Amino acid sequence: MENKKATLSRKLTFDDAVIEKIVGLVCRNVEGILSLDGGVISELAGRLSKKTDPTKGIDAEVGDTQVALDMDATIEYGSEAPKIFDEVCNRTQQAIKNYTGLDLVELNLNINDVLTKKEWQAKSERQKDELATAGANERVQ
Repeated sequence: MENKKATLSRKLTFDDAVIEKIVGLVCRNVEGILSLDGGVISELAGRLSKKTDPTKGIDAEVGDTQVALDMDATIEYGSEAPKIFDEVCNRTQQAIKNYTGLDLVELNLNINDVLTKKEWQAKSERQKDELATAGANERVQ
């Protein structure tokens, strides 16, 4: 009598949003990046949201074994964009491989704004104030 063992079929998959979140959390710690953002449309959506979205400005395409990324960022005035880009590539590639086992095969980083830290902080404060005002107006209606 022949003894056959059943083969276990196994497959680990990741939603695009999971990869985007990993990348967002990793890249926010790169020196010179003030924010990851998606420009005017994303900025408007962010103002209507009550939470900070770590996936904002990141678009991932996830396959069975590979990942491709498109990102938008605001960097600090005086920072070296090529150096920031290298750091983003290195950290992102390592994080994706370590956390998921997937290979990063493409990373496109679009710098959509350059601000001093002071300008960025002022802009962030204005957005917080606008969110607070919008939230108060929604409760009144």
